[in-house]
Amino acid sequence: VQLQACGGGLVQPGGSLRLSCAASGSIFSIDVMGWYRQAPGKQRDLVATIRVGGGTNYLDSVKGRFTISKDSAKNTVHLRMNRLKPEDTAIYYCYLRQLDRTYWGQGTQVTVSS
Repeated sequence: VQLQACGGGLVQPGGSLRLSCAASGSIFSIDVMGWYRQAPGKQRDLVATIRVGGGTNYLDSVKGRFTISKDSAKNTVHLRMNRLKPEDTAIYYCYLRQLDRTYWGQGTQVTVSS
């Protein structure tokens, strides 16, 4: 299984970005897709997840600003990020869990700065 993420970049505070992550390879039965992020010198935090049935979870600090969605037909997950703050700056990693195995994308940099 391979995960390819895109959509990161530099944005001013208050701006928006949309991250996407496409899974390919031996896709049989995805249980969960989602996003983690890791800022320099900090631990990796779970940002958002979406389960096979569509249920979602969010990190408290992004609730109301970020929205995770998926296109099951394309094995793709998106993360819409609105009202971005400097503290959202991090490398964002998508992941997928299938048959008790977890797969990771390569990470995409999001920088929120004026």
